[in-house]
Parts: sequence; structure tokens; C-alpha cells
Amino acid sequence: MTKNIAHRGARSLAPENTMAAVKRAFDLGADLWETDVSVTKDEALILFHDNSLERTTNATTVFPGRPSYLFTEFTLAEILALSAGSYFEATDPAGEIAAGNVSRQDLDSFKTERVPTLEEALVFTRDNNWQVNLELKDLPGGFNAFPLPQRTLEMIKRIGIGLDQFVISSFNHTWLKQVQALAPMVQVQALLGDLDGEILDFKDYHFETYNLNHTSVDEQTIQDLKLRKKKINLFTVNDTRDMNRFLKAGVDGIITDFPQRLAAILK
Repeated sequence: MTKNIAHRGARSLAPENTMAAVKRAFDLGADLWETDVSVTKDEALILFHDNSLERTTNATTVFPGRPSYLFTEFTLAEILALSAGSYFEATDPAGEIAAGNVSRQDLDSFKTERVPTLEEALVFTRDNNWQVNLELKDLPGGFNAFPLPQRTLEMIKRIGIGLDQFVISSFNHTWLKQVQALAPMVQVQALLGDLDGEILDFKDYHFETYNLNHTSVDEQTIQDLKLRKKKINLFTVNDTRDMNRFLKAGVDGIITDFPQRLAAILK
């Protein structure tokens, strides 16, 4: 059965990559959630997507005049001092507030949401017998040599989360091969299609699972990959017509900002 994968948590209903979005996705019955592993100036692992803190935090208000708002230029203490949810009401990124699908109580609570640590995310997933897709992102600000795969695996081992409760994904396929060498039992998933409509290059079809940009994929591509015994997850599928089309094509997972929409279809 196709898995319902909540992109950065249920980010249409709560601020992305916050514990509020994670808990909302869990309550909606998503099979797993997807998030982005990043690192602070003092080398703490956090969940954050953009290179800059500006879009989804109040960093420019709390720390005005900083020469850079790259997350790698801020310590963990500084990042934990930020609101990672106050932007949500002002921007209504998915239109779900205007549609009446987010309560006043939730909006008020989002203002105190902060950027989570990887440890928090893993503990929540472990304790709720759930699953998470950890995307390892290329790092800005002079951190290109930071050993993100190794540090992530060390944290996973320390938290004691089960092998069946997480997968590691990345556009950086060299990192994924490092993970396979260091921890052969860990599931990895290769991302392709950073740009919409990009022509996908599978090279040697090394990986068992590919996470593909849905704008670069048609039913023939899916069929060809299935014939090669590959598993296919598609991102970021938000339109119900596309969800139905790809479900019919037999994809293994759909990564979506709207796990509530996909859950209704999968009932």
C-alpha cells in the first residue's frame, strides 16, 4: 500500500519542521514524516530546511543587523531563542487558515514553537512507534566538509531508535553511500529532481529506493523503475488529482504538505 509521508510534518496545518507540525501529522495518521537535518554554528544537529533563517523564524527581529542569517552562523542557544511559528499566521503558506482549517488556539500556540533538535525528533518518533525520513541537506556557510552522515548516525545510535523507524535520504548520493558503508542495515533513499521538470539521471541505479520530483515523472518512468525492482516515492504531491494518478500508477509513497488530503483518499 502507498505510504502517506508528511512533508516537513503537516506543514499545511502548522509551521514546517516544528514539533507542532510533527504531532499534527501523527494525529492525522500519516505513515511517516519527512524532515531536514541541518547543523548550527556550534555543531548541534537541528531540523531546518532553508539556508537562511529569515523565512520561517523571527531572527531579523531578535538579532537585528546580523551580517548573515545562514543557520550555520547561529549557535544552538541563539536558534532556540527564536520563534519558528509566528510567521505562519501572517503568511498562511498553504491557505488552510483562510479555509478555516486551523483553529485560533493552534495559531496562538504556534508563536512559541521553536526549531527542534534532531534529538527531539528522534525521541518523539521512537516513543510513538512511528517512522521518520531524515533528509541530509548540503550545508552552507563553510560547513561543506562537516561529517553530517556520521554525526546523524551517531545521534541515531545514542537515541536507540529502531532500524524500522527511520530512513536516511539525500540529494547527495555520496553521503548515502557513506551511510551504506558505515551502517549497511540502515535504509537509504536517493533524491532526484531538485528542480521542477528536471530530466532525471539514475546513473547506475545503485539505490533500492528513489524519491523523485513528481513534475519529472510520468507513468512510463514509474513502470520502468518498477521493472527494475525499485521503490518510488514522489515529492511534493499536493493536488488530489495527482495523488490519485500516482496511486493508480503504483508508487510506494507520496510525500505531501497535505497528509490530510491523502489520508482521505486512502481510506
